[in-house]
Amino acid sequence: MTRPNILFIQADQLAANALAPYGNKTVKAPNIDRLADEGVVFENCYCNLPMCGPSRASMHAGRLPFAIEMYDNANEFHADIPTFAHYLRGLDYRVEMSGKMHFVGPDQMHGYEKRHTTEIYPANFAWTVDWSKGREYKPTNLTMAPIIESGPAVRTLQMDYDDEVAYHGTQALYDLARKDDGRPFMLTVSFTSPHSPFVIGQEYWDLYDHDDIESPAVPPLEENTMDHLSRNLHYCQSRHEFTVTDEHRRMARHGYYGMISYIDEKIGQMMDVLEKTGLSENTIVIITADHGEMMGERGMWFKQHFFEWASKVPFIVHAPNRYSAARVKKNCSLVDLMPTLMDMAAGEAWDGYAAPIDGHSLVPALNGNTDAMNDLCIGEFAADGSTGPSRMVKRGPWKLMWLEGVDTLLYNTDDDPNEVNNLADDPANADLRAELEAILFDGWDPDTLRVQIRASQERRLAIHKITGGEPSYVNLVREDDDRRYIRNAGAADTKAKARLPYVAPAKPDKVA
Repeated sequence: MTRPNILFIQADQLAANALAPYGNKTVKAPNIDRLADEGVVFENCYCNLPMCGPSRASMHAGRLPFAIEMYDNANEFHADIPTFAHYLRGLDYRVEMSGKMHFVGPDQMHGYEKRHTTEIYPANFAWTVDWSKGREYKPTNLTMAPIIESGPAVRTLQMDYDDEVAYHGTQALYDLARKDDGRPFMLTVSFTSPHSPFVIGQEYWDLYDHDDIESPAVPPLEENTMDHLSRNLHYCQSRHEFTVTDEHRRMARHGYYGMISYIDEKIGQMMDVLEKTGLSENTIVIITADHGEMMGERGMWFKQHFFEWASKVPFIVHAPNRYSAARVKKNCSLVDLMPTLMDMAAGEAWDGYAAPIDGHSLVPALNGNTDAMNDLCIGEFAADGSTGPSRMVKRGPWKLMWLEGVDTLLYNTDDDPNEVNNLADDPANADLRAELEAILFDGWDPDTLRVQIRASQERRLAIHKITGGEPSYVNLVREDDDRRYIRNAGAADTKAKARLPYVAPAKPDKVA
């Protein structure tokens, strides 16, 4: 079989739990459903850090985030780290991208030959976390305002961006189809939806009956029953300053589902182009996300934690001519993407890596052999809402979270999918906890990391203060791209102001 083309589609903040192939009964995403029905669905795929920038850099490098000094949304992704884009080019692939990737620093390509759009978010140090300010530091304005503002609109900033991403993505497919030199391609198309705020065009809002939108399965927790990281997030996100009602939660979920339907429509358009151009016979389509979205579960929003809604992502591989439809239960994570792509491209197990990788190829599992999977994934966290490093390990159904050395949580996600029964202190699980902790701390020293991460923050904060955020580093496609979308401004406030019709940003209703 000839070398495959690869179409890699990534959504932002799309929780696996929000899709029908992962059990959701409400969302309407028929194109994703079809790809899942005809493809291989990895039921337990996790991001390696539940925040945009570190997750995406880690995914590209095939390495755990802390190993490449990716801690928050303002860490530079160093240019000397090889990515799958570099390696695929080494195999004579055309490697292009349309959309968001949240690369920070002067290198805005990281191996891609062509980027068809600018970034939507800052590419400099504007969003550096500052542990010296404690748990209430809010570098990206992740407050409850975007939740309270949820609803339909004529137009949003995110629709502006994603329409541009979709246009350039489909045009790239047409352009690639015209080439007739035997070179395969790898095209990444990365959307910003369904990232908060949960506002979408009226036509997508109207796909749902508001009364059919379900409430979170787990109600908000009292502060004294939260784990340490959840308490941090409670303050970082200013949940103590806003009143979030049941109707706010339903409006947010309604908007989130509408945004998923909007992205699903664009996925369908790209699949149509593959069919029309004859590319579908030899193109592997992969759908995933950078992290999930808590969507009001436990009273929590956004990402920034290891709970299922925040850290589990869809991972669907569609290539009916190569891989039979199947569902894979064993654990995997986004660092497995690089070796999987390389084995797909090479047609065999590929070993030409110039630097260590932490991932494992999923190609054997795609071919029906899951025995080689290690059924293990690791997540890390030191981003917005943290006051120190945290780590998670999941093996089989068991998930262990070590949260800054203050709390340890242990859940069996098969028996307890909503993660409400912490078994960490159950004597019956003492041996299991010890085994998982041995994996978690292997080569991972939180005391050393705390010093390293804080030093990184101080350097970046100083540079940004001195320079005022210049240069912006943002990828320039149009001459005014350094002034479009979100640069040094707070994301939530900018998105609210870009909504049509204008809706005044929600303000706190309580004294902190």
